[in-house]
Amino acid sequence: MDIMANSSATTKQHNPLPAYRRVVVKAGTNVLTSDGARLDRVAMTTLVGEVAHAHRAGAQVVLVTSGAVAAGREVLTKPNDAGGVGVEQMLAAVGQIRLMHAYQDMFGENGVVVAQALLTHADVEGRRGYLNVRNTLEMLLANGVVPIVNENDVVETEELSETRFGDNDTLSALVANIVDADLLLLLSDVGGLYTADPNRDAGAELIARVERVDADILAVAEEHRNRSTRGGMQSKLLAARRATAAGIDVVVARGHEPGVVARAVGREAVGTLFPATATRVESRKRWLLSGTAESSGVLVIDDGAVAAVRQQTGSLLPAGVRDVRGNFVRGDVVTVAEAGGERVAVGVVNYDAEEMRAIQGAKSSAIVGLLGHTYGAEAVHRNNMAVL
Repeated sequence: MDIMANSSATTKQHNPLPAYRRVVVKAGTNVLTSDGARLDRVAMTTLVGEVAHAHRAGAQVVLVTSGAVAAGREVLTKPNDAGGVGVEQMLAAVGQIRLMHAYQDMFGENGVVVAQALLTHADVEGRRGYLNVRNTLEMLLANGVVPIVNENDVVETEELSETRFGDNDTLSALVANIVDADLLLLLSDVGGLYTADPNRDAGAELIARVERVDADILAVAEEHRNRSTRGGMQSKLLAARRATAAGIDVVVARGHEPGVVARAVGREAVGTLFPATATRVESRKRWLLSGTAESSGVLVIDDGAVAAVRQQTGSLLPAGVRDVRGNFVRGDVVTVAEAGGERVAVGVVNYDAEEMRAIQGAKSSAIVGLLGHTYGAEAVHRNNMAVL
C-alpha cells in the first residue's frame, strides 16, 4: 500500500489558466441533493459556477451528474407503485427533464451552452456505439459546449449487474476514457480517502496521495451503506483504478468545498490525488499492439503517408490510402502498410471497408459528397494509431 497522509489545506493562488486541458467532473447525489430527497439548487448553482469558470479559463469540461431520481421525488412524493426498479425508472423519467432544465438555466446565466447525453451500457459496449458516443462528445467540446452525462435509468431495467454501469463513478471513468480526459474529478460528501471513516473516527487522516489502487487501498474503504445512492468510496476507488490505468489523473474531493473545481483543475492539493499509472498514449498503444482486437483489414498507403505516419506528424487521411484489403467495420483495428507489404502501424479505422474503398485517395472535404455522411476527416486518427 503506497499512500501519504496529509490533512493540511493549500492556500496557493488559483492558476489563471487550467493545468488540465480536458476534465470530467462527476457530481454525486450527496453533492446535488438534500439527503437524496430533493435537489439542492444552492449547491447546484455553486457547482455550475465553478464548472463555468473552468470552462471560461480554457478547460474543456464534461459534467457527469446524478440527481434525476431526486428531482422526480420532488413532484412525486408518494409514487403509486409497489416499488423496485419501476419506481426508479418512473422517478428518473420525471426528474431528468427537471434536472436538465435546472442545469440549462444555471449554465445559461453563466453564458455556457450545455447538451444532454444519456448513456446505457449497450451504447458503448460495441465499437460502433463507442465511437459514435466519442465523436458526439468530441464535437460538443470542440464547439465550446459542456456535455452533461447521466446513465439512462429510464431504459435500464437491471439494477447492479453487468448490463448497466451501476453508479456514476463507473460511468464517469468510462466517459473520461472515451474523451481522453486529463483529469477525472469525483465530487462527493467526503473530502477524499481517509485512513478510517471520518464520521466515526475523529482520528481519521486524509490520505493526500495514492500511487496505486491495490487490495490494501480497497480495504481502507468501508462498505457503502447509503440507500439513496449507488456509489460509495469503494466504487470511487474502482473508478480511479480504471481511469489511472488509462493515463488519467483522478481526484476525489468534497463537492461542497469552496473552489474545489478550480483548485483541482489548477493542480492544487485538494482531496486525494490518484496519479495516472500510465500515459494515455502508452495505454492506447498497449491495447493496439496486443493484437487482441486486430482484424484482417489492411490499408495500403502511399509513400507520403508512410513518411507522415512514421514521423507521427498527423493522422492518416483518405487521400493517402491507395488500396483497401479485407473486410472490416468502423471501429475495427486494421493494419496500415506500405505498398511492398511492410506494416507501418495499426489503428482504429473510422470507416467500414466499403466506405474506405469509396473514399480512398480522396480529399477529406469530399467525404460527404462521396458517402452522404462523414465520421470525420481521418481514415485513422493519430490518437488511435500505434506506429510499429
